Amino acid sequence: MKTVNGDLIKLAMDGEFDVIIHGCNCFCTMGAGIAKTVKTQFPEAYEADLATKEGDRSKLGSFSHAEVVRDGHAVTIVNAYTQFHYSGPGVIVDYGAIRAVFERIKSRFSGKRIGYPLIGAGLAGGDWRVISGIIDEALGGEDHTLVKFAK
Repeated sequence: MKTVNGDLIKLAMDGEFDVIIHGCNCFCTMGAGIAKTVKTQFPEAYEADLATKEGDRSKLGSFSHAEVVRDGHAVTIVNAYTQFHYSGPGVIVDYGAIRAVFERIKSRFSGKRIGYPLIGAGLAGGDWRVISGIIDEALGGEDHTLVKFAK
């Protein structure tokens, strides 16, 4: 796993990534964190989320996605269903869902340049040491980068 400081969305739009991933809940909200920014800047990704069944627990470990083009650059936005609820006490990220979705992402987007934030370790309360280990294992051999937000 490579790590850089910056703005995942800006880096993607500057051509640094072919695919960007962000964590979502299963209720089609995209109301906080980077998901809110994705919803605002890439309504196509939100529409892909809305095309899934709201509140469907079986979405955990799966993803929806949208191909977007901005200023001549194409990028795939992946809505990774890594948590069921969007709020609550304690850890709400599902580590098994993270493993399953990143394995699916590798299968679907192998060979692409992949970027992501601290998925599941912010508002969802997960332990980044655990999550990063899962991602590294699931995306073994791929070009993938953690982008730590920095203005």
